[in-house]
Amino acid sequence: MRLTLSKSEGDRKKFAGTFVKLGKKRSYHGHNEETVLLRNIVDIEENKIVAHHVWFAYTKNFQKLSLEHGVCVEFEARVKKYTKGYVNHRHKIDSRTMDYKLSHPTKICLRRG
Repeated sequence: MRLTLSKSEGDRKKFAGTFVKLGKKRSYHGHNEETVLLRNIVDIEENKIVAHHVWFAYTKNFQKLSLEHGVCVEFEARVKKYTKGYVNHRHKIDSRTMDYKLSHPTKICLRRG
């Protein structure tokens, strides 16, 4: 759980992370969508790691960059609350919990220095 992000819920802040790889996920409609994996996400203002990793959609703003394994990417994103976990009504299983994510990344660029 990303508890350090809970204090900033709803805020748009600057973050940085290390590019690891591109991936794919299946969308709600069954189409494949490309994704970007960033690790060691740091809140630039507080200089603290706030997440081990995040996956973002491989949007045009990411595509403009020369992404290579290990480069540092800087971006702004909104901190949002979401529900994660598994639900099976037939077997009365409900392991949902609340967590925090970074959404709507903008001002994406390679970090200098």
